[in-house]
Amino acid sequence: MSESETQTADEPFKAGSKEIGAIAHLYRAEAYRSTIWRQRLDMTTNWAVVTTGIALSLTFSSKEASALPLVLVGLLVAMFLHLEARRYRYFDVWRFRARILEIGFYVPILRGQEATIPQDKGHPLSEDYMRPRFRVGYWRAVGKRLRRNYAFIFVIQVMAYLGKIEIHPTDLQTYQQFIDRAAIGPIDGHIALACGAVFHGGWIFIAIYTLIQERADKSETKDVLDWDEHQEEPPP
Repeated sequence: MSESETQTADEPFKAGSKEIGAIAHLYRAEAYRSTIWRQRLDMTTNWAVVTTGIALSLTFSSKEASALPLVLVGLLVAMFLHLEARRYRYFDVWRFRARILEIGFYVPILRGQEATIPQDKGHPLSEDYMRPRFRVGYWRAVGKRLRRNYAFIFVIQVMAYLGKIEIHPTDLQTYQQFIDRAAIGPIDGHIALACGAVFHGGWIFIAIYTLIQERADKSETKDVLDWDEHQEEPPP
């Protein structure tokens, strides 16, 4: 291979009008996909909020109303969290591609530089098109959605459940009353409370553990999308 060919392979590819038009259409498609999956994320969150609101209304509708709807809606919200984590993994694929195009192609143009396709930004994108893959694991996606939205929903459910036990049908007087009111049908109050502690403790563990993983693991996505350390960070 000649020296000129070696230099050409190492240098950024200078985009002409055809390439710019093709990349513009590509970016439009990836941004559209990202927007669609973002809307799907919001949809499952809305379902979780609405069902929690219905459970709160049923639970506090009267002094004699059971706290069981809050228990059942917790399981329903967990299912919504599962769906949203799956959707987030797809959303992250399209967001990654759109972000690569923004940083590697559009940013130089907006700075008045020549329209080029940098090798360090183009290769990860071409590899992603050749071999598509999820860039976020399932449990890490669960942790992200927990910290962003669902942790607050679960906290509201727990506070509402404990508040229901404390004030209905009368103000709580003794510890034994607390245990008796926590019972769910034939299930003893101690067992019901222990199951609730394990259920919500598991979400706390997942949220914290995945956060530690994200901070310790400098993933390929972060490497590619990393800004220069002397550069001002982009707005969120």
